[in-house]
Amino acid sequence: MLARTEATPDALFLVDEEGRRLSFSEFHAAALSAAAGLRELGVGPGVVVAWALPTSINTCVIMAALSRLSVCQIPIVPTYGAREISHIVRDSVVDVMVVGASKAVADYPAILGSIATTNAGRPEVIALGSQLPTGDEGSLPPPPARPRPGDPGAVRWHFYTSGSSGLPKGVRHSDRGLAAVAGAMAARLEMGPSDRNGLAFPIAHVGGPINLLASFVAGSAQVLLERFHPARAVAVLQREGVTMAGSGTAFHLGYLEVQRGQPGRPIFPGLRCCPGGGAPKPPGLHEEVKAQLGGAGILSGWGLTEAPVLTMGQSGDPDIKLSSTEGRPLPGVEVRVRLDDGEDLPAGAVGELRVRAPQMMIGYVDPLLNADAFDEDGFLRSGDLGLVDDDGYVTITGRLKDVVIRNGENISAAEVEELIRLHPHVVDAVVVGLPDERTGERLCAVVEQRAGREPLDVTRIGAHLQAHGLRRLAWPEQVELVPSLPRTVAGKVDKPELRARFTPGPADNPLSRDPGDEGDAP
Repeated sequence: MLARTEATPDALFLVDEEGRRLSFSEFHAAALSAAAGLRELGVGPGVVVAWALPTSINTCVIMAALSRLSVCQIPIVPTYGAREISHIVRDSVVDVMVVGASKAVADYPAILGSIATTNAGRPEVIALGSQLPTGDEGSLPPPPARPRPGDPGAVRWHFYTSGSSGLPKGVRHSDRGLAAVAGAMAARLEMGPSDRNGLAFPIAHVGGPINLLASFVAGSAQVLLERFHPARAVAVLQREGVTMAGSGTAFHLGYLEVQRGQPGRPIFPGLRCCPGGGAPKPPGLHEEVKAQLGGAGILSGWGLTEAPVLTMGQSGDPDIKLSSTEGRPLPGVEVRVRLDDGEDLPAGAVGELRVRAPQMMIGYVDPLLNADAFDEDGFLRSGDLGLVDDDGYVTITGRLKDVVIRNGENISAAEVEELIRLHPHVVDAVVVGLPDERTGERLCAVVEQRAGREPLDVTRIGAHLQAHGLRRLAWPEQVELVPSLPRTVAGKVDKPELRARFTPGPADNPLSRDPGDEGDAP
């Protein structure tokens, strides 16, 4: 941060929907003042701080302030509710939680108050208003020393990701690991001082600090959107002259929707590219984005919270590669393809993708999860099935893990199934992911219901899951009732058969309700 501030102090760094703007030097000064203010509130080295804050300039300042204080910080994504937050507070032994004004659904003060009553009064809550804590930067201790070469540095971040095990898993990262991937991503996307990137996803995701660090590297600006609504987002990004409009299928489809309403008049005249990731691209989406919005089209990537942004497309790549692959590995990233623990598979063969990279996590918060996370050579088992072609491009073909990826969020099928089975009218239930052009996948609950009961539907299942504290993003958008669930000869429910049965054809339009349309961030 200091190097960028000294190089281009007056260059724009952050701008929000209301037009508030901060240069790099203004941001640096605000971060130091906030760090001093937080220190007066008892935040310092060794303290574990979680935060549930909106995508805003103040949140970016708080992130930098906490980094300056050498704390371990835990961003809470806005889709998490009482069930997940309670787990995170205990799993990471959170000392302090910072909350602020947000359009998120969760009532954080009430949730944290309930947790504290059974958790020895922890965490302490710092509630932010429109003003950040401030103090004299001269009171701050010296900044932390840079780690030595080869040393990943201290753990400064816990990011929680939902996977196949139910409750979110805490992923431990260092500043050095995030900085490494930010620099590599900025180079692959050819980011420069004239770029304006639309940051439309929740900044609490691992991609949030990575994008901010990429701006420090490239000298570019970030346009922050707290919540994504296509028309509003386009208006803000137009105003700021966006050159990079990310960052996933749901966003790209939203931009196209607005563009179709004004044919012949580009919504983003200066667009260079549309970075993407987090969910599969529907067939033909890259070509349509390139034709309708302009620029290089979609430059998508693949990664995990455990190892973010491993691959990325590049301007100048052949359209066939940009359309059907997730690009090539970033520098320093090693990818191997294996089945079980056999030999590496040749180019073009499908197997589990395993990776070793500078941005790889240091490990999970729960150390018991580490043994199964890595293979004998230290490669992370991604759980994703895919291939690497002769030219080095990576294609994702499926998953070993039983998760549904909706708008880039991992949703554990097992967690949702367990809660649905608690409904008194349910004999058994499973959850499968079905293709969805807008969200990548949607959740379909297939329910075997008790005879003679009122039929369950999306609304009733949603109310049941809400009563059990499940975040709204994980509620099924489609419910199918069956007399009995199909099973294999081994007695397991045949999920592939159910996916095939309920995957819609081109003319189908199943009745569903999309939680993303009612307030949850993508």
